[in-house]
Amino acid sequence: MPAANVAARLHGWCRSMCVLSTIYRGTDVCPGLVLGLDRGGSCLGRALRVRGVDWAVIKARLDERELPTGVYLPRFLSVRLEDGQMVPAYAYVVDRDHWQYWRGEHDDAIRLLRQGHGRGGSARDYLANAVTHLTEMGIRRSSLHRLLRQVDGKA
Repeated sequence: MPAANVAARLHGWCRSMCVLSTIYRGTDVCPGLVLGLDRGGSCLGRALRVRGVDWAVIKARLDERELPTGVYLPRFLSVRLEDGQMVPAYAYVVDRDHWQYWRGEHDDAIRLLRQGHGRGGSARDYLANAVTHLTEMGIRRSSLHRLLRQVDGKA
């Protein structure tokens, strides 16, 4: 059994600021921008082990949080743990056919991140939190780090 919380690499999917947020980090009138797992590349994250008896409750909570608009599709994807073991992981990938899927210009991403504010706070703070977690995982240079500097006017 893997440890309860370990580094894991997901191949075939990458983090992307590609989801218009109209609830948690923006509104219908003034959307923000948040991350989605989009096709291509790979990304490092964390694999959390869930006991079988807890799975139904945890899955229901995650689905309630992540699926209010249907922009994400729940999937079991294979991840490689830090010890090399391949295990299935429950994840949410972006639905490229959904109206919230966003592929725009870089300057528009900066604008959306600066303007978005919803029930969960600002889109800018969401990005900053993601960058903090990446840094804690040892990822200190990424496109998200650069994007945050640009959103903050420091690049």
